[in-house]
Amino acid sequence: MAEEIILQGERRAFMTGNEVCAWAALAAKAGIMYGYPITPQNEIMHYWTRLAPKFGRKFLQTEDEISAGFTTLGGVLAGKRAFTATAGPGNVLMQEAITMAEMMRIPAVFIIQQRGGPSTATVIYSQQETTLTTYGGNGEGHRIVYSTMTHQELFDYTIKAFDIAWTHRFPTFVLGDGYQAKMREPLTLYDPEARGWKFAPTVARLGENVPGKQYTHLRNTYNTEEELFAVVGKLVTDYEKMAKTVVEFNAQGCEDAELVIVAHGIVSRAALGAYEQLRDEGRKVGYFRPITLRPFPDAQLRAIAARAKKLLVAESAQGQLLKLVQTGIYGSTVPLETLLRPGVGITTEEIVEAVKQIEL
Repeated sequence: MAEEIILQGERRAFMTGNEVCAWAALAAKAGIMYGYPITPQNEIMHYWTRLAPKFGRKFLQTEDEISAGFTTLGGVLAGKRAFTATAGPGNVLMQEAITMAEMMRIPAVFIIQQRGGPSTATVIYSQQETTLTTYGGNGEGHRIVYSTMTHQELFDYTIKAFDIAWTHRFPTFVLGDGYQAKMREPLTLYDPEARGWKFAPTVARLGENVPGKQYTHLRNTYNTEEELFAVVGKLVTDYEKMAKTVVEFNAQGCEDAELVIVAHGIVSRAALGAYEQLRDEGRKVGYFRPITLRPFPDAQLRAIAARAKKLLVAESAQGQLLKLVQTGIYGSTVPLETLLRPGVGITTEEIVEAVKQIEL
C-alpha cells in the first residue's frame, strides 16, 4: 500500500519535516541510509526504518557520526544510492567524510537539520550550521547546499539532491533546521519520475575503468604539493562549470526596491511575509532568497545590490549568511543592515519593525 501511495500519482499529506525527508529519499530511490541518532534529525532514521522494509531498502545504525559519514561513502562506492542525516556536532564529525567525498567525487546526500551551537548547546533550532555546511572541512567547499523553507521544499530538494549529486558527483546537502524537522505542515507527495525526473544511474565504482581488475584507484591523498594543486585545479574547473547550471534563488520586487530583505531557509518565510506587508503599505521593499547557499547566487544578488539603496540581512546566526552575502557582492558599495539572532527564530513582525527603523 505504501508503495502505491508514494510511487504512483500524487497525494496530499500532513506530516513532520523529518518524515517528509524519509518519504523523499524513498521517492528518490535511495537504497540504504546509514545514521546515528542526534536531535533534531532522529525521526528521519525512525521513519526510514519503518518504510525501508516494505520496499527492500536497508538501514544501518553506526557507532557514531564519523562512521555514518564514511559508511555512506562506502555504500555509494559499492553501487548503492546511499544517504545519511545529522545535525550540530554530528555535522562537525561528518566533515572528514564530506571532504573525502569532495576529493574523490563521491555523490553522497547529507540531510542536515540545524540545531543551536556552539558545541552541544541546544537541540532545538538555529541557522548556525550555514558556514559549516557550505565550507566545512579541510577542502575548498566543492559541494551543493540547498536551503529549504517549507515542507514541500524538503520533499522537492531532497529528491533533487539525489539527482544533482549523482549527475555532478559532488557531495550534496539539504539544509533544514529543527523547526522544519519537528513541525507538521501540508505538502504534496509525488512520484518524481512521473514529473519528468531522470535520475543519473547508480554505478559501483569498484573495478570501474580498470579492465581485468577488481578495484578502482580513487585517491584522496597526494604526495606532493604540485600533485594536489593540479587535482584541486581540476575540481575548481568542474565545480565552476557545474555551478552555473545548479544555482537557484528567488527574487521578488527587486526591480524598483530601495531596500531588499535577504534571508534563507525558514527565516525566508518571515522575510516573505514582511515583504508582502510592506509592499501593501506602499514601501519600495524587495525580497531576495538564495536557495543554493553553495554555489551562492553571486551575480544575481550583485545586480540587485547595484540598484538598491540598502540590503537587510536577516538570519538566526551571528552573520553566517552575511558573510556569504558580503563575498557574493564584493565590490558593491551598497550599505548592509542586519537582523542577527543566533539560535532564535525571527518573525515577520520583527523584520517589518527592523525595516521601518532603517533610514534610506
